Amino acid sequence: MIWGATFLTVQNALAVSGPLFFVGLRFGTAALLMALLSAPVLRGLTWREAKAGILIGISIFLGYTLQTYGLQTIPSSKSAFITALYVPIVPLLQWLVLRRPPGLMSWLGIALAFGGLVLLAGPDGASIGLGIGELLTLISAVAIASEIILIGGYAGRVDVRRVTVVQLATASLLAFGGMAPMGEPVPAMSPLLLASAVGLGVASAGIQLAMNWAQKTVSPTRATVIYAGEPVWAGIVGRIAGERLPAAALIGAALIVAGVIVSELKPPRWAKDRRAAEA
Repeated sequence: MIWGATFLTVQNALAVSGPLFFVGLRFGTAALLMALLSAPVLRGLTWREAKAGILIGISIFLGYTLQTYGLQTIPSSKSAFITALYVPIVPLLQWLVLRRPPGLMSWLGIALAFGGLVLLAGPDGASIGLGIGELLTLISAVAIASEIILIGGYAGRVDVRRVTVVQLATASLLAFGGMAPMGEPVPAMSPLLLASAVGLGVASAGIQLAMNWAQKTVSPTRATVIYAGEPVWAGIVGRIAGERLPAAALIGAALIVAGVIVSELKPPRWAKDRRAAEA
């Protein structure tokens, strides 16, 4: 619920800040908060935890920076639904990197999600097309999928508090470091910018800590189905704020959520029985 509500907050903050500065300030605030809460255990940081935090932090930086750039040109609710494509993207990445081909339900989920993207990304939800905002957000979903895979790979083998501090700090430093090469100036401080940064910093710290902690005991399948509620809440918040997606885009959003859930379901038992009989 909190994750879904952050999209509109980021979009509003971009009226007074550049994307890189805001991402750096957001995750810097989160890193500072987590460091204060985790101070008693930070001395025990191991190389494995530092490596995990850096790798996850790079994924967070790429995912949230590209998503923030995308929010400059597309509504927050559309951004949230496109971002949710990270769930069906996960099995595709595992296929490319780990040579584990997606199963039947994964392919079905990918097909539903792709159909939803076509409807959602069309101009005014009426025709096929990917603008720069949609494209950047789609690439950000790949980075977030990498984050989920990395978190799952290290879960249970590291101290989540130390890793969370490192990953948040890494994302912040990379964002601030990218400002000069991208020619982005430091914005003037304003109540909106400070309130957004502090609020999202607290939210980001809580979200990242919860993901790292919960995925030690919650299976990736159950976790990703729960994560599928994120764009729904973003759509509700956007609707309350006055965003109105056209009918075709709403159908596309529904297909993406369906694809997310279907991709994590087990194949029907009758299919397994049939394959066993044929064998």
